[in-house]
Amino acid sequence: MHEVRAVVVKAKNEPATLETILVPDPGPGEALVDVLTCGVCQTDLHYKVGAVGEDFPYLLGHEASGIVSAIGEGVTEVAVGDKVILNWRAVCGECRACRKGRPWYCFATHNATRKMTLADGTELSPALGIGAFAEKTLVAAGQCTKIEGELQEHQYAAVGLLGCGVMAGIGAVLNTAGVQRGESLAVIGCGGVGTAAIAGAALAGATTIVAVDIDDEKLETARRFGATHTVNSRQQEPVAAIRELTDGFGADVVIDAVGIAPTFRQAFEARDLAGRMVLVGVPAPGTTWEIPLDQVFGRGGAIKSAWYGDTLPSRDFPMLVDQYRLGRLDLDGFVSERIGIEEVEPAFERMTAGKVLRSVVEIAPAAGATR
Repeated sequence: MHEVRAVVVKAKNEPATLETILVPDPGPGEALVDVLTCGVCQTDLHYKVGAVGEDFPYLLGHEASGIVSAIGEGVTEVAVGDKVILNWRAVCGECRACRKGRPWYCFATHNATRKMTLADGTELSPALGIGAFAEKTLVAAGQCTKIEGELQEHQYAAVGLLGCGVMAGIGAVLNTAGVQRGESLAVIGCGGVGTAAIAGAALAGATTIVAVDIDDEKLETARRFGATHTVNSRQQEPVAAIRELTDGFGADVVIDAVGIAPTFRQAFEARDLAGRMVLVGVPAPGTTWEIPLDQVFGRGGAIKSAWYGDTLPSRDFPMLVDQYRLGRLDLDGFVSERIGIEEVEPAFERMTAGKVLRSVVEIAPAAGATR
């Protein structure tokens, strides 16, 4: 049993606090990970306010990099000392999605079964089965994707972001939408996920990339990540603006990175005939939309949602780390600030105010990393 510091929220809407928790040694199929870095993600805030469930207390954090410090019986995916990115899609290999050859849709992803607890023995519910605002965490071994080769110490904060939000945006473009070289794309909502979608479009070779938001600072950031045009939707009607920038036709692909009914409708209407739209912004429970069915039929194409960017970590993480090393993917640009583990609660406030792409908690230095 390991006694470590961790960030916990004990009840709905309570502040996240730094607590002492107990982390067991790994059982069969599990890995104990010394956490290096963990991004402060909107999903953690959803846990904090009770929007995910009522299984308090929650151990927050999931967008992380770390070093495997111990493995349980039968683990072959990773070894002690491996530097890894954590993920919440540890595919089972046995469910109907996996049997169909679509493991990125795995319906029975693995988590650790041994429980982390507060010092008094109260069981914790780890966010997305990870719980990485902690000096150590226990996960299913399949939730660890090995980072091949060495990185400089400061780079682990960047690659750890592939564990959730950045991967969700890039994956929505590369995997869900299947953007091809020379296509046009518009992204509605340029927070962290939307900006990642723009970076993914640039990586895919899209030639017209339109960023839409109500905040000029976010639009300027979108340009740094590859947007060729920007639209402030407080000042311009976004559907008309996207059509004007795409020869009057609409974009081949439109990403809704907001997830509310008006932006969903805009995304539907701003795509070309036979175009694709992808919902990656997480809607509030009960959100509805209304589009005449004849328009759905008449416009053709596809309306999709992106589950974690239809990501298969074993396939996508190594490829994107390579693109980062080659200078083709600016993961460093997503790291707005580096903070300590005791600073998570104020980081939620800055995230909610739209002041950062990502605050990243740096928990431990990477042993053997270059500087």
